[in-house]
Amino acid sequence: MDKKKLTRFIIIFAVIFVALIVGIILTGMTKSGGHEEIGVVMKDSVLHERYKINLFGLIEVNPAMISAFIVSGVLIVFAIIVRIFVIPKFKEIPGKFQMLLEQAVELFANMAKENSPHCSGFIGGYIFVAGTYICIGTLFELFGLQASTTLGTSISLPAPLSDINGAICMGVLTFLVILGGGIARNGLKGLLKGLKEFSLPISMSFRLFGALLSGALVTELVYHYMAMSFVIPVLVGVLFTLLHALIQAYVLTTLASTYFGEVTEKTEKVKKEKKKKANA
Repeated sequence: MDKKKLTRFIIIFAVIFVALIVGIILTGMTKSGGHEEIGVVMKDSVLHERYKINLFGLIEVNPAMISAFIVSGVLIVFAIIVRIFVIPKFKEIPGKFQMLLEQAVELFANMAKENSPHCSGFIGGYIFVAGTYICIGTLFELFGLQASTTLGTSISLPAPLSDINGAICMGVLTFLVILGGGIARNGLKGLLKGLKEFSLPISMSFRLFGALLSGALVTELVYHYMAMSFVIPVLVGVLFTLLHALIQAYVLTTLASTYFGEVTEKTEKVKKEKKKKANA
């Protein structure tokens, strides 16, 4: 970078920084949050007790459930379109989209082969779907889609897994996949191996819920103060959301493939390997 470009960059950065400082000063150094206290706001972010949404006029549900329906619907439609119109046109020399799709599939396939080499096909497909759902579902809250609540107010739809019910469903489903794989491969022994990890669905559920909720609570806390509500919450919210989307998708898929590999491993093979090591 030459001196002219460096000077321009410094000037632009200085102008933006001064503008932010001026904006913060103009908005005042007093607390905001209107008529709502920060404790009330953060409690509702955890429990979702006040703001409900009518589901087709039949039942009141948490906003995160509407988010889950939207994310699931978009992913299903996208997958159908790709399967019908894109995959049949794949070429030996891939384009950008084909390369991106192949790299994503290869990432989860390699993870499954590494952690569950003897039974990687099914678990590879599952962790691909689960990881995609967690990542896209977490990033969904960045779009800020609005929905009308039963109280007549507008609310921004949260990430599906920011609701404890959604996180529990993901944790229990993953545990059932692991348990089912163990039964299919090793019968009763696989069942016993899976039941040994009885705390797995709880740990997975609360890990997802806690990680996603922490970002929302930190953003709410930062945004509650007028002096900090100018640009800073946007940066904090985006950074927390991106980190949680990637980290939680990676953590759950790694744990799922690892435990699946343990419960589906044939007992005879394990004994033979131990004998070989002992004889050696």
